[in-house]
Amino acid sequence: MKYSFDWSAKLDKRKTIYAHAMEGNVLKAIELTNELASDLLQNNEDVLFDLLTLHFVELVRSRNCTGALEFAQKELTSYGNREQYIEKLQDVVTLLAYEEPEKSPVYEFLSMDHRQSVADKLNKLVLTHHQLPATSSLERLVQQVSVVRYCLKQDCGKDGWAPFSLTSFLKR
Repeated sequence: MKYSFDWSAKLDKRKTIYAHAMEGNVLKAIELTNELASDLLQNNEDVLFDLLTLHFVELVRSRNCTGALEFAQKELTSYGNREQYIEKLQDVVTLLAYEEPEKSPVYEFLSMDHRQSVADKLNKLVLTHHQLPATSSLERLVQQVSVVRYCLKQDCGKDGWAPFSLTSFLKR
């Protein structure tokens, strides 16, 4: 599939945005996203909230508690009176209460899985904005194969086919 130079540049920028989010450089990811499409994050508050809370988490991770508190007061306060954000906001801010947030009950916000989840949401948002598929063709194919094998297993009973494993398939 060929894209014009403009599309190619936008796709390269998307990769850069994703890389910044994955590195924990959230404010840069937000800045680049706003350059790419100025209203994209304002029209998708859930993703913006996830990015802002991720930045807060990165400040806590770097032990910049004062910066985290100031950031929360400036950027996250407006989410505190909105039902869909209250619980997550309370959980994230709880990280400040622990000397070692990695050992807190809400440590999952510090995990790479959480960072990747937020980066993936942003990536899908940018792809969708540019009217590109949010998942790759290979990913969709693997999902479809998994569903077909599951359905076949249901039809064949417990002695049917084993669940699909990409690793096993590639070793053939």
